[in-house]
Amino acid sequence: MEERQESVALRPGGEFDGVSVVVPVFNEAECIERTHAEIETALDGIPHEIIYVDDGSTDGTGAILETLVARSEEVGVIRFRRNFGKSAALAAGFSRVRYRTVATMDADLQDDPREIPRLLEKMFEEDLDLVSGWKRDRKDPLEKRVPSKLFNRTTQVLTGVRLNDFNCGLKVYRTEVVREVTLYGELHRYIPALAHYRGFRVGEEVVNHRPRGGGSSKFGFERYVRGMFDLMSIVFLGLYQRRPLHLFGGIGLAISSVGVAICAYLTVLKFAGYGIGDRPLLILGVLLIIVGVQSVSFGLIAELIARTSYASSEPPYSISREMRGAANRPDLHPEIRNGNPSPAGGLPEGEFPETGLRTSRNEV
Repeated sequence: MEERQESVALRPGGEFDGVSVVVPVFNEAECIERTHAEIETALDGIPHEIIYVDDGSTDGTGAILETLVARSEEVGVIRFRRNFGKSAALAAGFSRVRYRTVATMDADLQDDPREIPRLLEKMFEEDLDLVSGWKRDRKDPLEKRVPSKLFNRTTQVLTGVRLNDFNCGLKVYRTEVVREVTLYGELHRYIPALAHYRGFRVGEEVVNHRPRGGGSSKFGFERYVRGMFDLMSIVFLGLYQRRPLHLFGGIGLAISSVGVAICAYLTVLKFAGYGIGDRPLLILGVLLIIVGVQSVSFGLIAELIARTSYASSEPPYSISREMRGAANRPDLHPEIRNGNPSPAGGLPEGEFPETGLRTSRNEV
């Protein structure tokens, strides 16, 4: 692992300034200390912080996390009043990161933290914004592997994102990704798809997967049911959030067209001398026209709502880079004003509003 840590891509002072590791935790008292020790070993020599988000644990996990905070200034802990779910835990952790790259992993020892430097190298070397782990050789029972494979295949088809393992907890991101992606429900599984819809570059890398190190799984089959509803939600929001009329108008137009065709056919029969008043086809044709008009009307209402809420929602674009004249900006670091956006040795301690980054070493 030493060669990975000495990689040029991971030397502080350039594009890479360190990594914030966000670890959601729920009742992992048996694993959390070993998980922490492995993360510290894997990231030895790399600037980092570890943010544990205690998602309402009731087994003593919170007390263990308090001891970890007391021992290291690189550790931060966020505790929830109750269990809010993994998406909420990740969102809370993302809001506290202070480095420009972020890694996530589970706390059950199945994710190998030694893979984090390799994922970071891939992200920088291939100019990606997100690299997701692929547990190709999963150490899970068959009843978990089969639905997971079906779930991943369905997600591939519906989102158009060609990843083999959406549900792998081991991922690395640039902070722009975690700041622009909104998480709720079970959407943590679809972060790569959400990032793809925002225009970020997404990649994948095979990672080591291990048997659970202790405790029991906190997820059952019902998570796939909830996940499928969230999948339908992100497909709709990703494709039609800003233009719902395109979806509902298209559906309504298609339905109405069938109804009009049926009514036109019956009109021809009427002029030919046939009776149509007692034909069920007449009712169907009229009903299809009404449903189609209602669908178009619903699309118009949704379009108005989308436009009304536009100003208070996330922008419909994703900025890759923004430049401005810095010579007359006294609030900028002198080396940044002189044209060096990443001064050797990194920025001094403090907060830099122009980048949104903090370089202080305060605990989270």
